[in-house]
Amino acid sequence: MFGIRYAFFTYKGINDPIFIGIKHFAKMFSMPGFWKAFSNTLVLSITKLVLNTGAAVIISVLLNELIFLKLKKVFQTIVYIPHFMSWVVAASMILSPTSAGLVNDVLMKLHLITDNIYFLGDQKWWRFSYYIINVWKDTGWGTIIFMATLAGISPELYEAASMDGANRFQKMIYITLPALNNTIVTVLVLNLAKVMNLFESVFVLQNDAVIKVSDVLQTYIYTQTFNSGAIPDYGYTTAVGMFSSIISCILVLVCNRVSHKTRGRGIV
Repeated sequence: MFGIRYAFFTYKGINDPIFIGIKHFAKMFSMPGFWKAFSNTLVLSITKLVLNTGAAVIISVLLNELIFLKLKKVFQTIVYIPHFMSWVVAASMILSPTSAGLVNDVLMKLHLITDNIYFLGDQKWWRFSYYIINVWKDTGWGTIIFMATLAGISPELYEAASMDGANRFQKMIYITLPALNNTIVTVLVLNLAKVMNLFESVFVLQNDAVIKVSDVLQTYIYTQTFNSGAIPDYGYTTAVGMFSSIISCILVLVCNRVSHKTRGRGIV
């Protein structure tokens, strides 16, 4: 935590700090690139969080409805395997602009396109492609948490519902989904703390052609520190990082407050 002091200094050398107060923050708020990265971070992170959580809940409920245990384990393994793939491999397998890419290969065979699409090099396609890769890669990890919750539901509840004449869909609506409410809120709050820390998944998929829609705060910090073409200004990038941390804290507190309103208690 003592590292935040760098945000209020500039450095001619590593041992030559000069106190400048809040000038780094004034510079940050006047930079169009910073605000673009900030808005991209919120849009990409929150959309990814909602899509991944929603997909994990849906798949968990569907897996829970499977009667055959071996079949359930097979499907759960298939969904979970992509989590262990690197982002580079995932992108090349699915969205490569050649016939090696799964999407382009399928579209070509269905005669829906005549030329391969460079999904990660086109601004109108990049975000959609990013969301698809994230859902495919990370949904399996989320299903573990929700499947654990579903395993803890008492079978007596389903038996009582059957005696009252409830069908499988009604059991899912009135027993299964309500049992997941607390877990969903907990997962959302915990993941909100990481909303501003988006880096690896974006960094390996972005390029200069899509920088306007893909640059986020963490990649902005990286670029300003190492690829700016000038002497790195660690004070400025520390100020950006400090701002990112403050926003993360605010988001968690807001979500915790919403939890108080909806559930009567928070998790912080």
